[in-house]
Amino acid sequence: MTSNILVALRFLTANKRPMAMSLAGIVFGVGFFIFSQAQTSGFEQFFIKTVLGTNGAIRVQDRIRATFSTMEMEEEKGNGGQGWVIENKENLKYIEGIEHPLEVIAAIKQFDSVTGVSEVLAGTVIVSNNFRSRSGTIYGVDIDRHAAVSDLENQIIFGDMESIRTKSNGILIGSAFARWIQAKIGDFLLVTAKDVNRRFTVAGIFETGVSDIDRERIYAHLSEARSVLQRPHGASFLQVNLKNPLRAREEAEHMMNTIYYHVASWQERERSWLDAFMVLRVSTALTVSTIILLSGLGMFNTLAMLVMEKTREIAILRSMGYTRKDISSIFLWQGGLVLLAGTVSGWALAVFITFGVSQLPFRVTGIFTTDSFVVHWSIWHYVLATLTAAVVVMAASFLPARRAARLEPGEVIRGTAS
Repeated sequence: MTSNILVALRFLTANKRPMAMSLAGIVFGVGFFIFSQAQTSGFEQFFIKTVLGTNGAIRVQDRIRATFSTMEMEEEKGNGGQGWVIENKENLKYIEGIEHPLEVIAAIKQFDSVTGVSEVLAGTVIVSNNFRSRSGTIYGVDIDRHAAVSDLENQIIFGDMESIRTKSNGILIGSAFARWIQAKIGDFLLVTAKDVNRRFTVAGIFETGVSDIDRERIYAHLSEARSVLQRPHGASFLQVNLKNPLRAREEAEHMMNTIYYHVASWQERERSWLDAFMVLRVSTALTVSTIILLSGLGMFNTLAMLVMEKTREIAILRSMGYTRKDISSIFLWQGGLVLLAGTVSGWALAVFITFGVSQLPFRVTGIFTTDSFVVHWSIWHYVLATLTAAVVVMAASFLPARRAARLEPGEVIRGTAS
């Protein structure tokens, strides 16, 4: 340990109370900064996981057809007596649905990043029993293929996949939908669409955590959905799963340029919610950073007062051979030592709070549903909190250190130092 650090420690212990207050502020600032980021990121990651497990990484729907317009210009003198024909590519036209899904599926499976494709036929229906009637959206799927591109099997809370596999008229309904219509496993439901009535058996009840899905979505066998919706051919969309869902945007663009269908990544579909989560993370970080900022201001005031109180000691150190750089480093070391102790203690506080809150039973409902606070552990939260604290503390230490380094021993002795 160098003499500069020893002197810095001596100065710190001479101002225990104000330094302890600054240290406490840094500890709580760093701790709550990390905790707030872990919590907001946790809910974001939970939302992303739910979206990927429900709607897949990529959705392929609506054939793209380029439209052109031609304009013939009037003949003008001097142009050889010939008119002009201008061909101008305008907007793209989208043809609803997928007419030949098997051909498109075969083309999509040529991509190395694709791990599964599910054909989906969707349509609005009216579901009724002896108690109530409610509109919903029926999703006709091949159960096994759809389970390969979603978390449907893990989302079933009552019943199981085997029940719907063995029942041709079996359906899966969302938990909120089941509560509304007061349906349970084994109940019969009448599904109506376009004057066609079909009787189905509730084979399972699922819960994705996304309220909009759980209160309206119904899964049925693809053949049964075709019968109800009177659509013997085609599909509404294809749900695609990828090896790396984070590259869904790039893969979607590549697919669109290859198969000429509209391909939407999960980032594009959920852009509004992802932007909302980002704004929440930033605003939370800025708010909690004020604790660190106030601690930095307190440290600046403490160090500035310390320079005034220790002018005689600084003069003695200078007369002993300490350079301006040595004096400056003494005060910078004080800030560095407080920063080191504050960040390490802040990390420990963050771990304790984050783990404790994640264990609290707390029902969260809204855009998604969970039974506890969701947190996301990331080393980058700790790095960002440390960088924020470092900038504030070292900025607060710089001016007092600079002022201390400018003191001259002769001026101190004469009493003219300022």
